[in-house]
Amino acid sequence: MRLHDLKPASGSKHRRKRIGRGPGSGRGGHTSTRGQKGQGSRSGSSTRPGFEGGQLPLARRLPKRGFNNKRFATVYIPVNLDSLNQFEDGARVDEAQLRKVGLVNGRGDGVKILARGKLEKKLAVCAATFSASARAAIEEKGGTCEVATRASAAASGK
Repeated sequence: MRLHDLKPASGSKHRRKRIGRGPGSGRGGHTSTRGQKGQGSRSGSSTRPGFEGGQLPLARRLPKRGFNNKRFATVYIPVNLDSLNQFEDGARVDEAQLRKVGLVNGRGDGVKILARGKLEKKLAVCAATFSASARAAIEEKGGTCEVATRASAAASGK
């Protein structure tokens, strides 16, 4: 097979609908697929998303109640123990170090250390929070767990 033998799968390419090109086009000569009369047949007509032809739209029919805490929720960026093995033995690992090596990306309210995998080095880990089993695993290896406050996280380049 060569480059000139390549072609798209049959049925994957379609011609553009040429609307308003007369009765011979097969696309409704005088109405141009817009139907007879009404709002949608007029020029310049378009309806907003969710419009239901004058019927009360679904978004307005459903009750809106209660409080949603999603805007105010604390979002931690997870980091697993096995990924901390790339640091030197005895190193201090904080959010800035994790971002530098690419283990933490994006925005969040800090880093949470989770206990997936096995830690093989003694580390001083500074994070916003730890799972109980991750804390136990770090301290079992002789390392320390330091809880970072928002001020110290901001100072470390968050």
